Amino acid sequence: MQIGFVGLGKMGMNMVTRLRRDRHDVVVHDLSTDKVREAEATGAVGTGSLADLVGKLAKPRAVWVMVPAGKPTEETVRQLAAALEADDVVIDGGNTYYKDDVRRAGELSARGIHYLDAGTSGGIWGLELGYCLMIGGPEPVFRRVEPVFRTLAPENGYLHVGGSGSGHYVKMIHNGIEYALMQSYAEGFELLAKSDYGLDLAGIAELWMHGSVVRSWLLELAGTALRADPKLESIRGWVADSGEGRWTVLDAIEKDVPAALITQSLFVRFRSRQEDSFGEKMLAALRNQFGGHAVKRKS
Repeated sequence: MQIGFVGLGKMGMNMVTRLRRDRHDVVVHDLSTDKVREAEATGAVGTGSLADLVGKLAKPRAVWVMVPAGKPTEETVRQLAAALEADDVVIDGGNTYYKDDVRRAGELSARGIHYLDAGTSGGIWGLELGYCLMIGGPEPVFRRVEPVFRTLAPENGYLHVGGSGSGHYVKMIHNGIEYALMQSYAEGFELLAKSDYGLDLAGIAELWMHGSVVRSWLLELAGTALRADPKLESIRGWVADSGEGRWTVLDAIEKDVPAALITQSLFVRFRSRQEDSFGEKMLAALRNQFGGHAVKRKS
C-alpha cells in the first residue's frame, strides 16, 4: 500500500527500508535532504515539505510520523492536520505521552482525520528482526493500514491494543519494565565483575541464554557488549532516559501502584549523570560533623 513517512532517523530510515523491501509505495520527508536522498536510493519518493508529501499521496492518505516526542511531533502533526483532509490517517510511531495522543485524536477527529498511536519497540535491530508494534485507535482504521504493520513487525509482532492512547500507554509500561530489567542485569553483572574469581562475564551471559530463567534478548545484548569490551572500559557510566520511564512512574503515582523497582531504576539513571553530587557531599559533611568521620578533601 502507499504510505507517507515523516522522520528518517535511525529507526525511521530502517522502517522505510523494510517497507520498500516489501514493495510498499513510500513517500518520505525529513528536515535533512541527505536523509531524503538516502531514502530515495531504496526506491522511496522524496519530498521537500510536508505539503509536498501530502500532495503526492492518493486519497485517503496515510502518514506515519517518526520524529522525537514533544514539540517536534506536536508541530509535525499540526502541519499535517492543516494539509490533510477528512478520512486521511495520521500514525504516530514515536515515543509520545499517551495523554497527548488522546488530545490529538480528539482534535483531528473534529476535522474528520483519523489518528493511530503506534508504540514501536525494536531499536536499531528492527530492520533485520522487525518491530514490535502496539497500536491504539479506531479498529477499522487500524485494519485499513494493517498491511504496513504486518510488514514492519515480525510474525505475531503487532496488536491493536485498544482506543486512542492505548498503544503508547502499553509502550510506556513496556519501557518502564525495560528500565527495571536493565538495572537488575547491571547490578548482577557488577557483582560478578567485582568477585575474586576472574569470571568470564560474556561467557556467563551466553550460558544463561541456554535454559536459564533469566534468559532474554537484553541478556543476549549484554553478552554482545561484554565480548566487544569485557571491562566496559571504552564507555562512561552515563545513562540517559527517553522520558517513558518518568511517565511510567507518574502513572504509578496517579494509580497508587507501588512500582518501586521501576522508580529506583529511573533514579539510578539520574545519579549516573552526577560525577560529584551536592547531596553526596552533604552526606559526607554530616558524617564528619556528628561522628568525626574522615572526609576526602579535594586536592
